[in-house]
Formats: sequence, structure tokens, C-alpha cells
Amino acid sequence: MYELAPDYLERRPQFRGAHLTLAWAASDRGELVLGGAVGDPVDTAILMFQGDSPAVAERFAAADPYVKNGLVRRWRVRPWSTVVGPTAAAPVRP
Repeated sequence: MYELAPDYLERRPQFRGAHLTLAWAASDRGELVLGGAVGDPVDTAILMFQGDSPAVAERFAAADPYVKNGLVRRWRVRPWSTVVGPTAAAPVRP
């Protein structure tokens, strides 16, 4: 989860190409499942990673041009225990 800087939208064009290259490479490796900004207002972005530990997401954030250049004020990795849906990590049915 990214907490975006107040000037994120103004500064994003300069770094977007490099950010998307990194993101699509992570997606192609099967690490990044979905990602994008949460709108109205655009103050948060959520990136959902798949893996056995937070290390993949942490490496991504450390390398992300948005993080390196201050477009992200803070970021954190939180585990998500998915139980419903075709790709749930631990499906639970009634």
C-alpha cells in the first residue's frame, strides 16, 4: 500500500514509464497480481503481490521510481488472507 504525495499527479508523468516497466516485469514474473491508484482523491495506491513472504513486495517498493523520487510518502506491506474466489490462497467453503 502506497500513501501518495500531495503532488503525485503533477510529478507522475516524469517517472511513470519507469514505474510501469518495473510493474509489468513483476507481473510477467507472476509476482504482481494487480496494481493501481485509488481515486477521488488520488492519495493511495494498492499493489497486490503473490508470494510466500513480503520480500517480493518490499524489493519492488525499494526499486520503484515513485518511491525513490518521493511520489510515495510512505509504503507498507500487509499480508492478506484470501479465502473466497478462484485464486484464493486458502479457500474456505461453507
